[in-house]
Order: sequence, then structure tokens, then C-alpha cells
Amino acid sequence: MTAMSRWAVTLAVGATGTAVSLSVQAGLQRGGTLPERAVWIALGIVLVVSAHLLPALTRGASAVARSVGSVLWLACFVAVCDGHAGFFLLAQRHAGALRASTVTTAPVVMTGRGLTVVMADRATVIAQLTTIDARRCSGDCRTLDGRRTMLTARLDALNAEADDVRRIEAERDRVTTQRDALLADPVTSRLAALLGTTTARVDLLSGLAFAAVLEGVACLLWTVALRQSPSVSVTTANGVTASEVMPVADGPVASQPEVTAVIANHASEAASHKTEEVSHASPDGPVTPLPVADSTDDDVARLALEVAAGFVRPTVADIRRYLNCSQARAVALRRQLAERNVPA
Repeated sequence: MTAMSRWAVTLAVGATGTAVSLSVQAGLQRGGTLPERAVWIALGIVLVVSAHLLPALTRGASAVARSVGSVLWLACFVAVCDGHAGFFLLAQRHAGALRASTVTTAPVVMTGRGLTVVMADRATVIAQLTTIDARRCSGDCRTLDGRRTMLTARLDALNAEADDVRRIEAERDRVTTQRDALLADPVTSRLAALLGTTTARVDLLSGLAFAAVLEGVACLLWTVALRQSPSVSVTTANGVTASEVMPVADGPVASQPEVTAVIANHASEAASHKTEEVSHASPDGPVTPLPVADSTDDDVARLALEVAAGFVRPTVADIRRYLNCSQARAVALRRQLAERNVPA
């Protein structure tokens, strides 16, 4: 396992663990009784694992299996995002309640009467005072003046009581406004004001966005982590077997030209060894010329290298196109490639 694969597995496990913990919390919040919570938790875990691993597990399967897997993955993805969004909304509500609980208010003396009752009594006193002022005193006016003084004092008391009620209501409104402001996240409230919408809609959209990002990252990481590096085994014309890992992902693996160069070096070394063995003939005996390598063997070796590197497919049509040879020769070369176990 390469360093990149280890990092991909580590990040994938972390993302899946985070998603599973969110599903567990969402199940605890959704269920009422203990069995209901257990079922919600189990359902959330299954949906999370299925959403993360289905793309990687269905890769390389048949077209029908991939189609069914894609539909099921989309359903799992939507269900998991819904559960995670519910968790985010409830968590935001709990955080807002904690912020709002920090608001302190000064002790307020309650009068026991509302502003409406006080203003009604005040209107009655003003009417009585107006009636007294409209009367004309022809004799002893002390009784009328005393009545006027009493009504004026009562009016002053009602005005003071009305001011106290207004002050209490203003304090209540201030505390309510402050608590409402703290219930919403500061970023969410400002974003809602910028977009001209409500904070509830912004909370929902942000929760869905967070859930979609988490699930998408987890699916991608598991797809990368579960990728396998296939190896190509090639037997050259001189009996040298080369096994090289083909590059399937970014990482410290050999490129296609390097694979071809390594296999060619193995073949040339084996050919030089065989030539040296043939050249060690007896000095007293007749000198025999070195055997000339068959062109067919050279073509087969070259085709094996190209097939291993992925430049040529081991089919008759590709062999004819690559060597510009006849149909019969291409068939013979294809047969020799099959005898040397070159993968099709």
C-alpha cells in the first residue's frame, strides 16, 4: 500500500466515522422510546455505510448492477443528507437556546395592571376633571376645588403608573429582541439579511450543504482507497518473465515507458547471455557462424512488450495495423502470443 493509499484510507475512515456519529445523534433525537432510537440508529448506520461504499463496490460490475447501484446510492445519499440536516438544525437550536440563556435582566417591579387598564382609568379621571372645570361656581367653591385637586392628583398617579408599565414593556421587548437575535447563528442571520430570506431557510440549506459535502467526500475517498493496482506479467521471447505494476492512480508507480524499458532490458540481457554461450566454441573445431535470430521471434517479443505497456491490443487487427503485415502472419503471431501467456 502506497503512502497515498494509506492517506486515502485514513481520511475515508475518518469521514465515515463522522457521518456515523451524526447518524447516531440524529437517531437519538428522532426516536422517542429506546427501541425507536435503536432502530433509527441502525437505519442511519446502514444508510451511511451503503452511501459511502456502493460506488466503490459496484465499480467493475455489469451495466445492470451499476445502474441499480446508482439508483440505490442516490436514495441512500438523499436519506443520509436528510438525517444529517435534521441533526444540524437541532444542534443549531440547542446552541441558540444556550446563547439566549446568557441574557440577564434587571429585576422589574410588577404593578399588577396592564397599560390598557391604566389608560382606561386615566381617561375616566380626565373626563371627570373636564366636567368639573366646565362648571361655574356661584357660591362656596371649596368643595369643587377639592374635587378638582383630588382628580388632578389621581391623574398624576395614573400617569406615573402608565410610565412604569411602558418602561416594563420596553424592557421586556428589549430582552425578547436580544434573545431572538441570539437564537440564530450570527453568520446565518447576516447571510439571511443579505439574501433577503429567513434564517430558517438559510439554516436548512446550510445543513443540507454540509451533509452533501461530507457524503461526497467520503464516497470519493472510499472509491480512491479501494482501487486496486493490477499487475501485468509478460514472458519475453528469451524466456524472461517480467511483472510490473501498471499505473492506475497518482503515486510512486512506474510509468508505461519505464515498464517497457525494464522489460526490454531483461530481454536484451537474456539474449546477450545466450549469445555468449554460443560464441564459446572450441578453438580447434570448425568455426560456425552465430545463428541469426528469427524475425518472427523478434516480432513476438516486440509485440509482447507493446501489449504489456498497453500500446497494442493482442488482436489480429491491431497486430496487422502495428506490423503492417498480412492476415496469415498476424494470425500466427497472435497464436504465439497466446502460447506465451500474454494476457488478452
